[in-house]
Amino acid sequence: MALHVIVGAGPVGTATARLLAERGDRVRVVTRRGSGPEHPAVERIAADAADVARLTALTEGAVALHNCANPAYHRWPVDWPPLAAALLTAAERTGAVLATVGNLYGYGPVDTPMTEATPLAATGTKGRVRNRMWADALAAHRAGRIRMTEVRGSDYLGVGGTSLAMMVLPRVLAGRRVFLPMDWDAPHTWTYIPDVARTLVAAATDERAWGRAWHVPSAPAVPMRDLAARAAALVGAPAPKLARMPYPVLWLGGLADPTARELRETAHQFARPFVMDSAAATRTLGIEPTPLDRAVPETVAALRERPGVNAAGLTRSGR
Repeated sequence: MALHVIVGAGPVGTATARLLAERGDRVRVVTRRGSGPEHPAVERIAADAADVARLTALTEGAVALHNCANPAYHRWPVDWPPLAAALLTAAERTGAVLATVGNLYGYGPVDTPMTEATPLAATGTKGRVRNRMWADALAAHRAGRIRMTEVRGSDYLGVGGTSLAMMVLPRVLAGRRVFLPMDWDAPHTWTYIPDVARTLVAAATDERAWGRAWHVPSAPAVPMRDLAARAAALVGAPAPKLARMPYPVLWLGGLADPTARELRETAHQFARPFVMDSAAATRTLGIEPTPLDRAVPETVAALRERPGVNAAGLTRSGR
């Protein structure tokens, strides 16, 4: 039984742990509070992953170290550098493959579909943080110090996700008006959380995937209006009532709300078409994206089983 160490028990970390456990691997999930999914093959450890010595000891003997961590959105510049450094060092000392869950922030504003070859041209704080992490890990890989890979998804779809889609759908299901800073009719790529886990595990365990980034196979882009209409139709809810928040309102909201303040940097993702090309991972790793006709009903069904979850309780954390 191969050992996999996962740092982080958010939606992707949990999905990855379950996937590995169900296929017969040993899994060690590391979080500050010792959280994670309950499964006989999953060991939950309470530890600070930024503690290099502790993380290295926990990673000894592992085939892969999965970076599924997600610091608070507004603390990325403070929390990510020491954590990323600890992950890289632990991978170097133990020989475990460092497999990181990334995102599309590093590309910055784009006018064409993004591929893995799209320049990492972000000028915002969060994009620069992610790009620095990528550059450091890639340099270590090219120097022969570690083996690494990164998988990048668009905005998440699926229970536990914290994208704008998951802020919208609970309101739509409840027949409530939604007021957000987005072009409701712009094509947008949505990445299903279980597909992130499948891609992460495949990339970590296939040497063809090492030394580069991969876009998580995702269904063809559709506007948020389409996604909302599908969800509403599934439960017989009224037609979605969607209104676009002007950017100045978002900017003013950021004066008091740190999450709204951080959204200023990524507002471009929802103000124009935001399309990710994930064909490379499908060709090389053999992963097909989950169709929206399956992902949306599964998401809606799970949301309906959680009546305590509402839009006020869902915030965008940048994965």
